[in-house]
Amino acid sequence: MEMQAMQTKAMQAARRWLADQGVSQVHDGWVSAETPSVLLTAGQVAHSWAGDVFAEDTPAADQVRLAFGLLDLLDEYWVTCEMRFAHESAGGPLPADVLWDGYRQRLEADRDAEALTYSLWVDWFEDRATAATAFAEVLGNDIERLVAEPSAALLRRAGRVLECSGPVPWPVKEPAYRTSVRLPALHTALFKGLRASYHDVYGDLEPTAALALLAQLDLPTGTQHLAELRHVLAAGHKNHYRSPRAWDDALHSCS
Repeated sequence: MEMQAMQTKAMQAARRWLADQGVSQVHDGWVSAETPSVLLTAGQVAHSWAGDVFAEDTPAADQVRLAFGLLDLLDEYWVTCEMRFAHESAGGPLPADVLWDGYRQRLEADRDAEALTYSLWVDWFEDRATAATAFAEVLGNDIERLVAEPSAALLRRAGRVLECSGPVPWPVKEPAYRTSVRLPALHTALFKGLRASYHDVYGDLEPTAALALLAQLDLPTGTQHLAELRHVLAAGHKNHYRSPRAWDDALHSCS
């Protein structure tokens, strides 16, 4: 309930800020005072106004909190893009405690987090300059606490991060992967992380170590592509795009 109250407060602040920009929500979408007859989608609002948050004459921490409020309100990936742009701008970096706490809280929330996980995957995790820090902030630093205190919120965050962690360098994520094996509730998410580590364009894994982890997972009978993943890892393949025919061979061999 505390997390829900926090997000509600953030959304209210974002709604007030948008109103100050002349933007208000109507039944079917959004309208701007400049063109009240034109109905806007949440995506159009995000593209047109989210970047202005970081031009506000307020402390950077308040700008980040407001941006997260916009994300809660609009549920649009573009808001996270504007955060990343601001982080890398001349005025950056953004305050790490507020930035990553915002990610962690929303990854733990019992509501859709696709915009956040997509942001982690394609922006923070695919970039080797930021992958280690981002992964540590959203999961790695808390993995031992997760085992000691496996709350529903922490498990939700861990599962979401594991599933989109394919591009994270193997040495960075392997300790968290190994620890996650100790939590059966995370086995399916860890399998998806291993599968993405093989299939993503920037996916990264070590076949022998990944195969050993895979062998420890208690997965539902008939888990799709489990046999094929075992096959390619046992053959020593690291990534689908380095050996594009290997997966087809696995599909044929395991059918």
